[in-house]
Amino acid sequence: MLARLGATLAALVTAVHLVWAEQLRVVSIGGSVTEIIYALGQESRLVGVDTSSVFPQAATRLPQVGYQRQLGAEGVLSLKPTLILATADAGPPATMAQLQQSGVRVVIVPNDHSLTGAQEKIRATARALDCAARGEELAKQLDPPRVMFVLARAGGVLSVAGEGTAADAMITLAGGVNAVRGYSGYKPLTAEAAVAAAPDVILTTTRALESVGGAEKLVAEPGLALTPAGKNRRVVALEDLYLLGFGPRTRQAVRELAVRLQEPESAR
Repeated sequence: MLARLGATLAALVTAVHLVWAEQLRVVSIGGSVTEIIYALGQESRLVGVDTSSVFPQAATRLPQVGYQRQLGAEGVLSLKPTLILATADAGPPATMAQLQQSGVRVVIVPNDHSLTGAQEKIRATARALDCAARGEELAKQLDPPRVMFVLARAGGVLSVAGEGTAADAMITLAGGVNAVRGYSGYKPLTAEAAVAAAPDVILTTTRALESVGGAEKLVAEPGLALTPAGKNRRVVALEDLYLLGFGPRTRQAVRELAVRLQEPESAR
């Protein structure tokens, strides 16, 4: 009896959820919020956007409610929304107060100008649209790659770069995160440390890569083979002075490394 009752309640909750989802009418205020809604695959729920919503192109063909900082409550409410998604930039304050007092659900998503801020904006938008799992997937795509710089020393000994090194600085400038933390300078690579660091990408110099016999042999080293970088054979190698010299080619090197960290060449 209790089992049947539980099943009935679960079915009722599911039915209510489906009806709510089907009837959701969203007005998006803020171009980044609109872009997130499309990236989440929820654009069918949109009934209106503000004029800053210029991407993707399809968003510009939706009814517009004016500029996000100069909204009128009447124009927004005329679209009969059941949910208004807006950034903290939306205004003026009097209009936002009217919208919040109208009985329509208003969700203000954070608008911090940082990578983590962008991720939280995605998560907040996804939660409001009841697709948090998809939002988490999308947010994780903005995670900076964890990078381990490996250098071959005399005798074939491999060392990894910690904080305060040229490699650490280049990784940071290129938008990555040094997977090796807690010490400065270089230390010999151990299998345990490699596994604990869990790098997404192994960065090295072309000379070091040649000295160990190529990328395949590098990722086969004890410990490295068990990391995400080793399993996926994600190795990036740049010429020594170009990568670490911090000379006149530094800007070019940072730009190239940033691209390579996002789309690194696999070991062959």
